[in-house]
Amino acid sequence: MNNCIFCNVSQSDVIVGNKLAIAFYDKFPVNEGHVLIVPKRHVETFFDAAIEELHAINLLIFEVKEILEVKFNPDGYNIGVNVGYTAGQTIFHLHYHVIPRYSGDVFDPRGGIRKIKNSIVPYLAEGE
Repeated sequence: MNNCIFCNVSQSDVIVGNKLAIAFYDKFPVNEGHVLIVPKRHVETFFDAAIEELHAINLLIFEVKEILEVKFNPDGYNIGVNVGYTAGQTIFHLHYHVIPRYSGDVFDPRGGIRKIKNSIVPYLAEGE
């Protein structure tokens, strides 16, 4: 698609890639080293991607992790995909977030992405 920003990523912004996917730093990072991984083919969501594309993306996750380990030395990672507007997807080209996490970047990291909304059932000490 001509107007899709992820279909038009500059080759100079690509950190690593393979036949079916590319990785680049997020222009609006949650943390230092936040990377997006996208299929080269325009597909809107995770469920629209071919198994081969998902495999290519998963391979890049490991390559990106190695790069981030050297460059930023994070203490952990969040890896995620938003599927659909209601789940927070704002760019409708499948993209995985690889977000390095650092000790102290939030007060209490327990629950990870569970903190994006209140749980139906309290998680760990949430209900105390």
